[in-house]
Amino acid sequence: MTISERINGAVEAIRARTDRVPELGLILGSGLGDFCDRLEDQTVIPFSDIPGFPLPTVEGHQGAFVLGSCRGRTVAALRGRIHYYEGYSQQEITLPVRVMAKLGVRTLILTNAAGGINLDFQPGTLMLLTDHINYSGMNPLIGPNLDEFGPRFPDMSDIYTRALREKLLPLAREAGIPLREGVYVMYSGPNYETPAEIRFFRAVGGDAAGMSTVPEALAARHAGLQVMGVSCITNMAAGVLPQPLSHEEVVETAGRVKRDFTRLLELMIDVG
Repeated sequence: MTISERINGAVEAIRARTDRVPELGLILGSGLGDFCDRLEDQTVIPFSDIPGFPLPTVEGHQGAFVLGSCRGRTVAALRGRIHYYEGYSQQEITLPVRVMAKLGVRTLILTNAAGGINLDFQPGTLMLLTDHINYSGMNPLIGPNLDEFGPRFPDMSDIYTRALREKLLPLAREAGIPLREGVYVMYSGPNYETPAEIRFFRAVGGDAAGMSTVPEALAARHAGLQVMGVSCITNMAAGVLPQPLSHEEVVETAGRVKRDFTRLLELMIDVG
């Protein structure tokens, strides 16, 4: 079955469960899936009930497609995401983004847990993505172009939509939410980066590192969607502090900043 056939089959399965047309898409990273609980009038569809959908295998990623209302907007949210390091191709892990686009989503909000490269950051910092560096060694647009979504050579000069960021920043300040900006580096994982790699990422302009987000942003922009991204800096990256890295720290820190993160997502939905 081709990727296009899988996308169309998933869209048909979701439309068979609900006739709601989402305006915004939301993908929730490690330890951040509880935001789905704030959506009203929910339709929850497990990934396993959607033909062709890849299934997550990582702790903290439940794997459910949730349609609901928030701030007067209709939202399609992924409670949990699929990562490249789980063994799927980048074409497969971005399939949900393309499904969202066909369902009607015009703005995609991406969230992730990331390691802090910028030495001015600390665990708990929220970073609005201004750009990214794709260090994964792969790209979801490789292969036959899906012409129904976008052109063979899409422009990525404004991948994280500047106009939306300019609307969001003053709202975050007014709400008292500390929000930094920076460049996200995607590393394939599943191991954390080495100290030497982190020094390299800092030297080339990276502010935070993680194992997701970039393929989804590329697929979204290819499909003509506006994109916003936010990283929760859940730990300092390898070599910054004299301690090992752990997934438990990621989840614990994400829980600690839940209030600011939740309020920020609400503001992102407002401006999206």
